[in-house]
Amino acid sequence: MAAKTAGARLEEQWRDILSVHARTLCEIDRVLHPHGLGASDFEVLDILAAETAAHGDLCRVQNLAGRVHLSQSALSRLIGRLEKEGLVVRSVCEEDRRGVWVALTGKGRALHAEVLPLQRQALARTLNPDSPSD
Repeated sequence: MAAKTAGARLEEQWRDILSVHARTLCEIDRVLHPHGLGASDFEVLDILAAETAAHGDLCRVQNLAGRVHLSQSALSRLIGRLEKEGLVVRSVCEEDRRGVWVALTGKGRALHAEVLPLQRQALARTLNPDSPSD
């Protein structure tokens, strides 16, 4: 009986995590939609904004793939869409022709800075609803 109870608690915790994740993504999508972005778009821009500052404005797509919860093909399509919108640029890695670099453009950096407070406020509302938001 104790094992079943422990299992039920784990299942309840797992369902709570999924619920918070879904609510959070929906809220981020809602606040970013007027800016032409979704949660996954923002996640890539946010990682690039943080990563590239330390690495000369370039990030390997392979490094993004390890941090974004998308398939390789979905990430490639997302980067292609961001590139088409002028938010990122891609280039081939000179040292390893199989590698691809991606970097924020000035437009991408400006949009990231504009929507960053909106995303952080959405996180605060969904992850810590009892605390006053900025």
